[in-house]
Amino acid sequence: MTRSVLVPSSLVREAEDKREATRKLGYVARAATIFRVDRLTVFPDPAGEGKWEAGFVETVLRYAATPPDVRKEVWGMRDELEYAGVLPPLRVRSRTGSGSEGSGSLRQGIVTEVGTDGRVRVNCGLQHPISLPVPDGWELSEGERVSVRVSSRRPVRAKLVDEPVPGFAVDASNLQTALARDDVGLAIAASRLGETLTVTTLDTLVERREADGGCTVAFGSPQRGLPEILDLDSDAVARGDFADEDPGFDLWLNTVPNQGSEVIRTEEAVFATLASLNLKR
Repeated sequence: MTRSVLVPSSLVREAEDKREATRKLGYVARAATIFRVDRLTVFPDPAGEGKWEAGFVETVLRYAATPPDVRKEVWGMRDELEYAGVLPPLRVRSRTGSGSEGSGSLRQGIVTEVGTDGRVRVNCGLQHPISLPVPDGWELSEGERVSVRVSSRRPVRAKLVDEPVPGFAVDASNLQTALARDDVGLAIAASRLGETLTVTTLDTLVERREADGGCTVAFGSPQRGLPEILDLDSDAVARGDFADEDPGFDLWLNTVPNQGSEVIRTEEAVFATLASLNLKR
């Protein structure tokens, strides 16, 4: 199980136009959905972004992660989403319908407004956003995904519930902060300069992943890998010698050994890497 995937803001740096850039991000979103990633984090790489502004990657991925029935209400019209129609459907496997923890249908919602009275407005695909009390101990922010159990539509009776939200969340953070999270698990840097993934090393990795409760995998961008983004010496990375510059990874891993192409696109690397790490013992 892969808990988090970290991608740079320069992910679509080589895309010729906005349509192609959007399509590439759709492939990343598909990979995150297929392999049950919990969170996609976009970390800054301003030197490699090219013509795509820093917020483009995050915005498109956030839109892709938003349930289709609430996208229009949540996002409206934005320049970054001009070609959102080319995004492939994610078809996230949800657990709507009666569940073991309570009656009614379980829906995914988006917090659209946080009030000062201990309530939030949530858009969960009903006719209008609904106002719900925030359970004790919860801290919610605008744009956050939540689970809503709807017991009646007319009149509307619903409540926020502490149940996993299907699909993945999207956020932005610098790499060091993302790797310092309590739930990071096994931290892996995907790089052609890393240790070659073999059947033997995969068995060990799966064991470590299960022991750590999951893993976090970071990727570079086209023609600008993690060593360059992090300003690390390539030879030192290949030797595993970081001196005082180790960004916090448990290992560097080459998940596509003996590659036949000079450059592997990031969206291709995400699929190849997550497919391998998704295997069970």
